[in-house]
Amino acid sequence: MVEALGKGLADREVLDWGGVALRLTGIELLPPPECSSGRIRLRTETPVLVKGSKHLPEEGERVSREGWLMPRAPLWGQFFRGNLARKARTLGLDDSVELESVLWVGAQRSFRVGNGAKPGAPVEVEISGAPETLRAVWSWGLGQANAAGFGWVRS
Repeated sequence: MVEALGKGLADREVLDWGGVALRLTGIELLPPPECSSGRIRLRTETPVLVKGSKHLPEEGERVSREGWLMPRAPLWGQFFRGNLARKARTLGLDDSVELESVLWVGAQRSFRVGNGAKPGAPVEVEISGAPETLRAVWSWGLGQANAAGFGWVRS
């Protein structure tokens, strides 16, 4: 899908993006990393969002989501890992992906989305898992609301 989009944009000089004229000077599709070691370090260009609760659910127990968790919150890692696993399952990939470490957390900011604001912070993390899953996460992005521009991975 992205390859077709890239080819379509390559023939254009200007892109109207929500009323903003963007002059296109070149389009280059980046190949995904190999990830053959089963580990990858990812740094986001945009803030990462993770929604969670104040406690972890027991096996099979449904817990209401109480709000956005920031990367330094005590349970952020567990809910972040759950988000990665859900993405893998959605794509039919191995969901045994792990957050190995949080290497950096940028400044927390709130961003207007629709009729509200969502808080987030850019991060650099090291994750491990099956190479195909890691390549998919690199492409999809980290955390939630990736289609709204959150959690985009810097190449």
